[in-house]
Amino acid sequence: MKPTLMFNLLLIFVLTLAGCESTGDKKTDITDAVQIDRDVDAALAKLYETAPSAKLLASKAKGILVFPNIVKAGFIGGAQYGKGALRKRGRTAGYYNIVAGSFGLQAGVQSFDYALFFMNDEALAYLDRSEGFELGIGPTVAVLDAGAAGNLSTTTLKDDVYAFIFGQRGLMAGINLEGSKITRVNP
Repeated sequence: MKPTLMFNLLLIFVLTLAGCESTGDKKTDITDAVQIDRDVDAALAKLYETAPSAKLLASKAKGILVFPNIVKAGFIGGAQYGKGALRKRGRTAGYYNIVAGSFGLQAGVQSFDYALFFMNDEALAYLDRSEGFELGIGPTVAVLDAGAAGNLSTTTLKDDVYAFIFGQRGLMAGINLEGSKITRVNP
């Protein structure tokens, strides 16, 4: 199959996923929201246990967007999807999904947790007003690993958004180009 055709099929698949949103009844929606909130609580507890510097970020952040259990799968073309919640002052302020497509040398299935710490009102406002927050466009995002996170202090916090990827499960290998889009949803 030609690379252009493969890319177009992948793009159609990702755009289809981006349009997906729950259309169930209110009871199902409430159950989904409760489950997302439970999963977010568990993911944050795990993050704070494994990366104590995340607590420092949480104390300074204007909002924390948490995606517990994002699933990523691919073989040459790939996709990922997950649901999460935005926390402001410890309370859920909205629900979001994340969708991404990728193309390149890759194979496998993996799930992971993802947390975005919005450090200022402008970055949080951008999330609220955008028709889909795209990573790499808008506020600056610094992805932290264990080493970089260990060097954080109140004087070194300079970026708009800090991201933690943690709790990886499964196996995914390869090199790929990827773009993620975050959209507000009603679970």
